[in-house]
Amino acid sequence: MDQIVKLATAQIDRACGVLLGAACGDALGAGYEFGVATPGPEGPRMIGGGLGDFAPGEWTDDTSMLFPIAEVAATKADLRTTDALDAIARRFREWYDGGPADVGIQTSSVLDRAGTKPTAETMTRVAAELHQRTGKSGGNGSLMRTAPVALAHLGDPAGLVDAAMKVSALTHYDPRAGEACALWCLGIRHAVVTGELPDLRELIGRLADDAQEFWTDRIDEAEQRDPATFTPNGYVVTALQAAWAVVKTVADVEVCELDNHPVVAGLNAAIAIGNDTDTVAAIAGAMLGARWGASAIPAEWRRVVHGWPGKRAEDLVHLAHLAATKGPGIYGWPSQSGSTTPSGTLAPWSSRTHTTRRSSSRTPPRSARSKTLASPR
Repeated sequence: MDQIVKLATAQIDRACGVLLGAACGDALGAGYEFGVATPGPEGPRMIGGGLGDFAPGEWTDDTSMLFPIAEVAATKADLRTTDALDAIARRFREWYDGGPADVGIQTSSVLDRAGTKPTAETMTRVAAELHQRTGKSGGNGSLMRTAPVALAHLGDPAGLVDAAMKVSALTHYDPRAGEACALWCLGIRHAVVTGELPDLRELIGRLADDAQEFWTDRIDEAEQRDPATFTPNGYVVTALQAAWAVVKTVADVEVCELDNHPVVAGLNAAIAIGNDTDTVAAIAGAMLGARWGASAIPAEWRRVVHGWPGKRAEDLVHLAHLAATKGPGIYGWPSQSGSTTPSGTLAPWSSRTHTTRRSSSRTPPRSARSKTLASPR
């Protein structure tokens, strides 16, 4: 049973950091995906471009697919229910019908076949049939979007595992994809609640017995090997290992020894691995944000990050707050209708004083929308 968790201010900051960290990692990595550009000596910047010709600060499919899950989570929904899963499935298709500039091959295949008004049952069935035909549905595309599930089920770890697997299965039938989503969400939950990074091995016990040895070995590898070895990282297991390797690397170094704050250092390291840079950085960014909070994310990133469906940093904070707390906080903020406080002032972490070109309304030819260089995500 999911319990409403009364969160302290610092915990709410960390909950908001989950979505904001994921989006900033995504937008930061977008310009470097699959080697289309190389970070300079100053490290990665939100340069835009990439496979989808994104605007500077624009997030990609990673956050665009995270957003529908966060929207449903913000309504206090139990993400395991048919109504919640149907709403997510429909919103995925709405995004897809808008002609996204960047969409994974696995996800595109499922959304193409699921119809224009899919139910969760239909979408899950299509994903299962695709897996049975090809044996390949273990891309990183469900892991990249999974973070809101943790916020929706902070009070119920068992329910979180079930929800993460069901949301993953909408497009990715491979059990490893669902297990990765569940494990990562358990880790995010731990960081939000405690303010400390988890020992993922202690959380593996919530997975099925036949998965525990597999994931114990994979986490050992992630912590013992150089993050740079986890490439290519289109496979969900390798993507999780890459993200965890950089998170643990920065966490194990004294802050005073880092050139940047751990959030910045971690995302820089994620992008330095190469290959699917936006996705690895989005996955890592959710965990980094869960540990260090929205307040640790640079203002220069918060001001420019944006994307489908015409949203910005404060909208992510708004949804994260509602999802984590199951409703408005003190003085009725945030409400379902916006992210301003009752006095009319901008909410914390707001970036509305800045504007950036949004290219999310562009509709490229469908043939140009799949990642032909990419993972099967």
